[in-house]
Amino acid sequence: MIEIELMNIAAGMARRAGDLAFVGRATLDRAIDVSTKSSATDMVTRWDSASERLIVADLETRRPDDGIIGEEGAAKESQSGISWLIDPIDGTTNFLYGLAGWAVSIAAVDDTGTPEGTLAGVVYLPATRELFVAARGHGAWLGGRRLRCSSNDEMATALVGTGFSYSSDRRARQGDRVARLLPRVRDIRRTGAAAPDLCYVADGRLDAYFEEGLQAWDLAAGLLIATEAGARASDFDGGSPLPSNVLVSAPDLHTHLLELIGPSPTDRAVS
Repeated sequence: MIEIELMNIAAGMARRAGDLAFVGRATLDRAIDVSTKSSATDMVTRWDSASERLIVADLETRRPDDGIIGEEGAAKESQSGISWLIDPIDGTTNFLYGLAGWAVSIAAVDDTGTPEGTLAGVVYLPATRELFVAARGHGAWLGGRRLRCSSNDEMATALVGTGFSYSSDRRARQGDRVARLLPRVRDIRRTGAAAPDLCYVADGRLDAYFEEGLQAWDLAAGLLIATEAGARASDFDGGSPLPSNVLVSAPDLHTHLLELIGPSPTDRAVS
């Protein structure tokens, strides 16, 4: 089946690219190997670019008619109806500071341009050697173990992950959401990368995860892994999940979480 074939291709690419970056991290020089993108806190290293180049070169050989959309600028129109969303290092700040929470995220998507159109997704965490994979309709896996999301239905014991924008204005709104949520749950976790957090929901290590202001390459692979593991996903209004705002959680927590993280007075004032 094409979904499984694409998953296996993505798994090999993610592992090779992640191991390349992991080895390269030992030689990283912050003075010469790091630059910024959207803001002074939005960083990119030469290993982000090297990881993306490796993946793109592999795709050009193995899937030459497929499209490519990479975080670091790789772009190619699809002739096959399939495109690849590539985040060569999700969690660059973690990578830069020597923290474990970074990943290579690769998704194969069809030409619908919707989250439901993701065919296969892989997230590889080189620091822990964990390879999370999913193929649409075939479940999500970590090694030989099929993933199942949390069955928690108690808000008071929910462990919830989130992330924050590089924009100071958006961070203020995100802080408001966290303030509303924090008294009602067990605790909040902020690991610094969307793709690993989504995989942690898939594996029941987090009961839920929400974030806004992502890009498609941040979300696609991890979202498929989480939903194939049984998690429920939506935007903050209960519609289809979007990179602009997404909530992924144990099914029985979803409605309660939407009530807490939905649009706040601050959001309405901004809009």
